[in-house]
Amino acid sequence: MTALTIERDIQARRLPARAPWLVGAGALAVSLAVGSLGSGPSVPAVVALAVVLYAVTLYVLSRAVEGPRRATDRLAGIAVTSAFGLAMIPLVSLVWIVVSRGLRLFSISFLSTDMVGIFGEMTEGGAVHAIVGTLLVTGAAALISIPVGLFTAIYLVEYGRGPLARAITFLVDVMTGIPSIVAGLFAFALFTLIFGPAYRAGIMGAVALAVLMTPVVIRSVEEMLRLVPNELREAAYALGVPKWLTIVKVVLRTAAAGIVTGIMLAVARVIGETAPLLITVGQLNQMNWDLFDGRMMTLPVFAYRQYAQGGVGIDRAWAAALTLILIVMALNLLARLISRYFAPKAR
Repeated sequence: MTALTIERDIQARRLPARAPWLVGAGALAVSLAVGSLGSGPSVPAVVALAVVLYAVTLYVLSRAVEGPRRATDRLAGIAVTSAFGLAMIPLVSLVWIVVSRGLRLFSISFLSTDMVGIFGEMTEGGAVHAIVGTLLVTGAAALISIPVGLFTAIYLVEYGRGPLARAITFLVDVMTGIPSIVAGLFAFALFTLIFGPAYRAGIMGAVALAVLMTPVVIRSVEEMLRLVPNELREAAYALGVPKWLTIVKVVLRTAAAGIVTGIMLAVARVIGETAPLLITVGQLNQMNWDLFDGRMMTLPVFAYRQYAQGGVGIDRAWAAALTLILIVMALNLLARLISRYFAPKAR
């Protein structure tokens, strides 16, 4: 038997290309029929039953026609696709709810006015002071945590050996899981000891967010640096390049895309924190550009306070949530551009 004959025999034992679609349509029809027997079809129950029927039916047909190997492959593909769809359900529903409810008050006026002189059910107020406060506090937190996290990760990967490196790794793991309120209390206690109990400023919130952000930066950058092949380092050393220049020009450039992505994950981790900012920064109805003097409003606190007030404040809270999502999206797009610019060019 020639190889061509074997290949034709294998091709002959394949289900038609339209078979998965026909099985899927039949499974959905049966699931809808079963769901309509009760008080009414429930969308999650119908979808779940349709997926199970589809997987079982297609597996049985594939095993009978194509054999156990291809049937198992199809079953694995169905499981992966179903898991992806299941994971997308809460994401899509969350985005849909935020966009649909946030658009009620989201406008140029909302993005360019503050809450000075706004009372009761007035709809004219906006969140420009909260947007500026969020950008200032988060930016200051990034300025604190990114250099510390980056240099710490470089030390752990390139230089750290022995008990000190193990102790730092252990402390980073512990800090990764601390509650956000603990970081807020730490910053509040630190500035209270230095400036007194009446002191409130945006820098307090930045320090609290930096405590939460630093371990995430360290862990993500550390993992990216470990993915850089040692052969690149050894090639640079063989050419006489010093270690620090090898790290800057070879290691960091190779891992630039992953490092920027990890930093953006850390920013997204802290930009929506509310509890530490309530303790440290407080709230304010007007603009404050000074990080070192006075209370400052941020978008998470703004959304929390407006939702607690009820009425039109709930719509303001959803608009603030939509604004926060758009800011995170813009930061991620900026990070993609930066990582593409600094990443090594393919030859």
